Amino acid sequence: MSEPANTPAPSLLRRHRAVMPSWMALNYAEPIEIVAGKGNRVTDAEGNGYLDFFTGILTNIIGYDVPEVREAVERQLATGIVHTSTAYLLRGQVELAEKIARLSRIPDAKVFFTTSGTEANEAALLLAAYARRTDQVLAMRQSYHGRSFAAIGVTGTRAWTNLSYSPLHVQFLHGTDRHLPQFAGLSDEAYIDVCAQDLRHVLATAAGADVAALIAEPIQGVGGFTMAPDGLFAAYKEVLDEHGILFISDEVQTGWGRTGQGFFGIENHGVVPDMMTFAKGLANGFTVGGVVARGELMDGLHAVGLSTFGGNPISMAAGNATLDYVLDHDLQANAARQGEKIIGGLRAAAGRLPVVRDVRGKGLMFAVELGDPATGEPSPQAAVALMEAARERGLLIGKGGLYGNVLRMAPPLTLTDDEAAEGLNILIESLEAVNEAATS
Repeated sequence: MSEPANTPAPSLLRRHRAVMPSWMALNYAEPIEIVAGKGNRVTDAEGNGYLDFFTGILTNIIGYDVPEVREAVERQLATGIVHTSTAYLLRGQVELAEKIARLSRIPDAKVFFTTSGTEANEAALLLAAYARRTDQVLAMRQSYHGRSFAAIGVTGTRAWTNLSYSPLHVQFLHGTDRHLPQFAGLSDEAYIDVCAQDLRHVLATAAGADVAALIAEPIQGVGGFTMAPDGLFAAYKEVLDEHGILFISDEVQTGWGRTGQGFFGIENHGVVPDMMTFAKGLANGFTVGGVVARGELMDGLHAVGLSTFGGNPISMAAGNATLDYVLDHDLQANAARQGEKIIGGLRAAAGRLPVVRDVRGKGLMFAVELGDPATGEPSPQAAVALMEAARERGLLIGKGGLYGNVLRMAPPLTLTDDEAAEGLNILIESLEAVNEAATS
């Protein structure tokens, strides 16, 4: 017998720990159960309300209980068809693929739907390895691409890597590590040049004669929203093109207008990649992922393939409704506008808060990095304290970064002026409280 939704959380927490893996982490010292949502707010099992600045890890991209999405899903449910498999024509799948292919700017693009970003990255790596007939891949330091065998192999963050071996031979590149002493003081232009020269050196030394692809996040999610300076991937692609190496842009977190400056994150670099992977926000919480790639790459595999649940009718109904909503309401422009206000406000406050090491972001994808005021060293303890302080004041945020000292935030693209001001005020109040504790 299941418990009522309002059963006290400790009971559910004990049950969770008894049957769920220990490595599946929960937020907060006293984890919460979210039982309701409306607009950009959620409610927990104890009746506490929160403004949501993390959206199920960047997934509920237009908030909760959106009529257009709900009604599209209900119409599909009313047909009685939840699943048929891709052995049959799926109208919603074709319609969503047409939209994504057009928006991608990739020539002669084709789309393959999966159920997650991890599976999407697996598919893209398979396409690249098959096309280039090599298992060598380039990836970025501090990156994250999923929890599967190959995806872990191209993940450049030790906290998320379980194995020292991989089906791929991987070399990791610079691009988001300007905090290191050897890059201190370099301009964007100089840093990009150093990184491009390092790529040439990697290809001449560490990598073999053939490399399949570079896979990279335009903004690193788990890495704490670290990002390469605009133009780096254009410089990388110039080198890659000389060798016929493919470029995969992992847009699982940066897609659908979130950065405010481009519908996909890679557009900030002036690059059209060979492939893009996507997931998370596309269906506003419904299960979806996929790859959009040049047609000859997608068609290149000789073996039969499918994804049983990828592109299923329910997720496609939600995906079409969500993407139409984002486009019809020009939410990319709203992301740029609201993000500018919040990031600007955080940067203004950071000047008087020694606990803040950095504020960074694009659009509604921004982060605050914390450090010990006395030593300047990364402070994961301060990050945990800030999460708790924000929750106590009614705001949900996320955490990440190479050292676990970064608060990362990605509100729904539907964030209003009042909600942006409210969230900013809570963040500043929480930072003030954490800074006072760290400096006293």
